[in-house]
Amino acid sequence: MSFYSWRPYVSVAERRANARKEMARLAKKGMKVQPVELVGRKIAASFWGKGWCDHLESFSDYENRLPRGRTYVRNGSVCHLEIQAGRVEALVSGSELYKVTIEIKPLIQKTWEAIKKRCQGQIGSVLELLQGRLSDHVMEVVTDRQNGLFPQKGEIRLRCSCPDGAMMCKHVAAVLYGVGSRLDHQPDLLFVLRDVDAAQLISTEMSLPTGLAADGDALAESGLADIFGIDIDSGDAPRPAAAGKTRKALPAKPKGKKVAPVTVVKVKAKKTKKVAVAKKPKLPFDPNAPTGKGVASLRRLAGLSPEAFAHLLGVSAQSVQRWEKTGGAVGLRARTVAALARLQQERIGD
Repeated sequence: MSFYSWRPYVSVAERRANARKEMARLAKKGMKVQPVELVGRKIAASFWGKGWCDHLESFSDYENRLPRGRTYVRNGSVCHLEIQAGRVEALVSGSELYKVTIEIKPLIQKTWEAIKKRCQGQIGSVLELLQGRLSDHVMEVVTDRQNGLFPQKGEIRLRCSCPDGAMMCKHVAAVLYGVGSRLDHQPDLLFVLRDVDAAQLISTEMSLPTGLAADGDALAESGLADIFGIDIDSGDAPRPAAAGKTRKALPAKPKGKKVAPVTVVKVKAKKTKKVAVAKKPKLPFDPNAPTGKGVASLRRLAGLSPEAFAHLLGVSAQSVQRWEKTGGAVGLRARTVAALARLQQERIGD
C-alpha cells in the first residue's frame, strides 16, 4: 500500500453534525459562537457586502481560488466568524473543524485623512453611512480600489490549519466571502477591521429634533379652535337647549280672554356623522422619559444589530443589551439621548 493515501470520505451531513457538537462544546466553555448564516443563495446584497466581494474578486491571484469557497459558505460550513481590529478569526467545517486566521493591516493614516477630506460635507449622519445611502461621489471614495477602505492584496495575510498547502484554500475563501455576508448586516465592522472611526466621516452633529414640546405645556384657545373647528368665546355663553325635545313658544296670555291650549310638537334631532381624525404615529422612544423598551423598539425600527446600533451611539454593545433587558426607565447620558432622538427623527421621516 502506498505511503500516501486518501483520507476516509466523510459525508456532508456527518461533517455538519460533528461541527455542531464541537461548537456546542466551545459555547459551553464561554465562547460566543457567531456562525455565518445566509438567507437563500445570495452571499451579499448590500452596498458594503457586495463591494467587499467585488473588490476581492478583482485580484487576479484570487479570482480562480475564491469560487471554491462559495459552496462552503452557502452550505453553512463557516461555523464561527469574528471580526476584530486588523484580524478575522474563523472556524470552518471540513473533514474536521479547521481554524482560519486572516490578518489585515490597519488603514494607513495618510489614506484615512485623504478619505475624510474627500468625504467632507457629503455625509450627514452615521445612519446614512451605515445604510449605504451615500452620494455617487462618496461611494467612489470609499470603494476606490487603490485608496479606499477595502484592503489591498499585499495587506492581507491568510492562514488555515488544514493540510492544503495552497495560499488560499477553500476554507480561507469561504471565510473571505463570509466577511462580505457579515458586512451586509454589520457594515461598521469594516471600520473596525481597518482600525478607523467611522464617526470621523460625519459632517454634522447629532442633536435633539426641534419642535419637542416642554412638559406641562397646554394648548392655547386658538389652537383648540384650529383643531376642532370651533370658535371659543371668552365671555359667558348661554346654555344650549337639550337635544331631542323642543317646545313651541307659548303666546302671551291676553288679559280677560281665554287662550286655547297649544299642542306640543316633538322634533327629532338630526344625527351628525363623526369625522375620523388621523392619529399621529406613536414614537417608540421618548427623549423625556427614556426606557429600555423604547431603545429596543427604535433599534429594531432602524434595522440595526446591537453592535451596529452601539457603534452609532458611541457606546458598547453590552450597554445596549443591558438597556434593552432593563425594559423600564434607564439612565442615559444627554449625548446618548440626543443621538437616539436624532435617529428616531430620521427613521420616522423616511
